[in-house]
Amino acid sequence: MAPIAMAFGVLAMTGSTRDAAFVIAAPTAAQILVLLFGGVIADRTSRQRTIVVADSLAVFSQVMIAGLFLFDQASVPSLTFFMLINGIAMALNLPASTGMIPQIVSTHDLQAANALLGTARSAAFTLGAALAGILVAWLGAGWTIALDAMSFAIAALLIAKLRPKPQTLADRATLIQDLALGWREFTRHRWLWSIVLQFSLVVAAFESVLGLLGPAVARDSLGGPVAWGVVSASFGLGTLAGGIIALKLIIQRPMLVASLSVLTFSFIPLALAVPLPVSLVCCAAVITGIGGQLFGVLWYTTLQQRVPHHLLSRVSAYDHLGSIILAPMGLILAGVLFEALGARTTLLLAATTIILPTIAVLFVREVRDLKREAATSTDV
Repeated sequence: MAPIAMAFGVLAMTGSTRDAAFVIAAPTAAQILVLLFGGVIADRTSRQRTIVVADSLAVFSQVMIAGLFLFDQASVPSLTFFMLINGIAMALNLPASTGMIPQIVSTHDLQAANALLGTARSAAFTLGAALAGILVAWLGAGWTIALDAMSFAIAALLIAKLRPKPQTLADRATLIQDLALGWREFTRHRWLWSIVLQFSLVVAAFESVLGLLGPAVARDSLGGPVAWGVVSASFGLGTLAGGIIALKLIIQRPMLVASLSVLTFSFIPLALAVPLPVSLVCCAAVITGIGGQLFGVLWYTTLQQRVPHHLLSRVSAYDHLGSIILAPMGLILAGVLFEALGARTTLLLAATTIILPTIAVLFVREVRDLKREAATSTDV
């Protein structure tokens, strides 16, 4: 619920897409600074404890943001500060979560596990997006974010109760040596760094659409937060369907299919650029959700199978960092361009920024030819 609540809360407070862009970009900026350290911490200590700490930190930041809205103390600087803390929590959570999955399931079950996780996330996203649109219109951003904070507290408790396989810790080394080992493993796989490079542009464009441009178009042309909540819920419904499809799907060239699926990310900005009626934007969002979920399941399964498990959180941190490194700039640029050039031109530029790098990555032979195979390492 939080992304929709934040977008409409800041837009209502400032009326400016440019100001909203700074607040919405803050957590991604924090992730960029902290992600690599999050990967090292997860590999060197306990991924499980790292996730619990991250979720607890997210509870704190969400409660503070909710309080700022509820007591009419919200400002761009204060919201940006607590969104930075939220970003630090995400930076600790993401690499630890990716690395812990092989501690919970066998190699044979990784694709099914990733599909189930994606399905669960999609169900939460679908319900959360629909609820957020209604709650923001009814109760306002503050109460919506306060309710969202509860989910992080519940998550921390559930993660703490898991009993994963013991984590094999890497030999003690300096922070620089740990980062260097992760970097060597990351750059050893051409398919990996090529797709991460592609995603640095794709994520910058797509996040600007979901986080800022979509809510702004909904405010101006589609009917407000309820309409965007329905669109976001449709995206979640698509990812739910994609997760179900991916449960039993056997794909011999996973990175080729995953990369082709990314082309669907352009459907939402193209639909909004017209703009099409809400029902058709929802159809575009469903297709995008299916494509996004297929990519996610194939990507994480391949990563977990081909990267040694004791390096997995560090490599995952490089993956996340490379994918989001341009996202804050994309959000801020989108806010500026929206006010300078208008919605249609900005959305068409976003769609182009998704399509061209995706076509380019298909020329990488390792992306096209990588075959489905068993893991290269079984240590946990």
